[in-house]
Amino acid sequence: MNRVRSTLMATALTIGVIASALAEDRSADITFSGTGVAAGVGFTWGDGTLHFNGSNYKFTVNGLSVVDVGVAHIEGVGDVYNLRRLDDFSGNYVAAAAGVTVAGGADATVLENQKGVRIYVHSTTQG
Repeated sequence: MNRVRSTLMATALTIGVIASALAEDRSADITFSGTGVAAGVGFTWGDGTLHFNGSNYKFTVNGLSVVDVGVAHIEGVGDVYNLRRLDDFSGNYVAAAAGVTVAGGADATVLENQKGVRIYVHSTTQG
């Protein structure tokens, strides 16, 4: 019974996140690549490009992760929502939802900063 309830709650969360994205206006998109190294607690770094209002802006990413092991290279893309001004893009992003399935069956991670900017990120590399 608890497993069914957990599955229903996870499904409702996923539907809520997707519905929220559909209600928001896509403001921009990003492309990025990075590397992560971890043995329990790890560090990730990389760079990318924000495509916003007809211009391209370079950005860097770095952060800590927990419960990771190994070395990984990742490349990905993302859709940015609620970005009204370029200054709102910078900030500390946290996972608003993870493992959301998007069109084509790919998994996405939803990141949100303190200014309400949301990025739906998915990897374009495998492994």
